[in-house]
Amino acid sequence: MQGMNAVFHPTIALLQNSSLTTVVQQEIERAILVGEYEPGSKLIEAALAEKMGVSRGPVREAFRMLEEAGLVRNEKNRGVFVRDIPIDEAVEIFDLRAAMDELVGRQLARNITPAQLKEIKGLVDEMEKAVKAEDAYNYHLLNLKFHDRLVEMAGNRKLTAIYRKLIKELSLFRRLNLADGWLMPISASEHRQIVKAIASGDAIAAGKAMFDHVIESKERTIENDVRRQARLQGGDAGTGARQGAARATHLTDTSGTDKERPKRGNR
Repeated sequence: MQGMNAVFHPTIALLQNSSLTTVVQQEIERAILVGEYEPGSKLIEAALAEKMGVSRGPVREAFRMLEEAGLVRNEKNRGVFVRDIPIDEAVEIFDLRAAMDELVGRQLARNITPAQLKEIKGLVDEMEKAVKAEDAYNYHLLNLKFHDRLVEMAGNRKLTAIYRKLIKELSLFRRLNLADGWLMPISASEHRQIVKAIASGDAIAAGKAMFDHVIESKERTIENDVRRQARLQGGDAGTGARQGAARATHLTDTSGTDKERPKRGNR
C-alpha cells in the first residue's frame, strides 16, 4: 500500500507523460492519415481530450509534435488545423520521393529475400481485392503499407525516416487521387509491375518501375488539382481548366524530373 501512495520521481513522471503524449499523437496522426479529419479541418483540443479520455496537456503536446511533422498548422488566436498541402509543395515532394523510390527499387532487385517478395506480392493481391470491392479506404491503407514496406526492406534507416516524413505530408493528396474509383485499377496495375520488376532481379528495370509510378502519381495529382480548381470557379469551368492546365504544365516542366521523359498514357 505504501508503494501505491508513493510520489513518482520527476523523471519517471515525465516518461509516463511522454508515453501518453506519444499515444495521443499517434492516434491523431492515424486519424489524419486515413482521412477522418480532412485537410483544413479544425482540431478541437478539448473534444479530442474527452474523446481519448486524457487531459488536455498531452493533446496540446501532440499538436506540437504533429506541427513539427508537417501534418497540422497552429494559427494564433484561431486554433490547430489539418494542413492543406499546396500543389507546388506536393510536386516537390513527389520529385524527391521518385528519386528515393528509384534507389529502393534498385536495392531490392539485388537483395530482396523470397519471404519479402512473397509479402509484397500478398499486399498487391489484397490491393486488387480492394479494387474489385471498390473499397478506396482499404486500398489507400494497403497502398501506404506497400510502399512503406518496400522502403523498410531496403534497409537504409535514414532513408526510411526521411521517406516516412515526406509520405505523411503527401498522404492527403494521395487520398484525393485514389478517391476517384477509376484510378484504383491503374494504381494497382503499376504496383503489380513494380513487384514483377523487383522479382526479375533487374535493378535498372525495378528502379525505373518505381520512379515511373511516382511520376505517374504526381501527374494524376496535378490533373486532379486542375479539376478541383475548375469546379471551385463554378460556371467558368472551361476557363478554369485551361488556366489550371497551363499551371500544371509549368509545375511539371519546372520540376526538372519530367523534361526528358516521354509522356505515357494511363495503363
